[in-house]
Amino acid sequence: MSIGIDEVRAFIGQLPDAAAVAQVQEAAARRLGELDKAAHNGIVAGRRARINDSLRPAFLRRLTGTVQERNRTGTRAGFLLDEESTRLLRTDPRNNRYRIPEETRRYRLPGSGIPVPCLDLIED
Repeated sequence: MSIGIDEVRAFIGQLPDAAAVAQVQEAAARRLGELDKAAHNGIVAGRRARINDSLRPAFLRRLTGTVQERNRTGTRAGFLLDEESTRLLRTDPRNNRYRIPEETRRYRLPGSGIPVPCLDLIED
């Protein structure tokens, strides 16, 4: 038997106090984390990916490259741009953040990495 959203709302509405509601909220947050993690399990080091349109700054959107290691919590990943995206970023007039030398063929974006939900895998 499947439980619908109306039954969930009715159950929450009958909870006796804020502590009980907080427990439901914690369970929901935990489940959302599990679903998010499962949705991005395939984003592992060595896979090709494209930075999607949810990332800011906008000039990084649509660049492609190779996923590097994920951080300790698995929420961010290092990203090594491919040659074409390195060239595009180097010559993008909006780019006032990354200085890429001419002789650099593939550029690794510095910092703590790209949020994993901002990466879309590219089929090889």
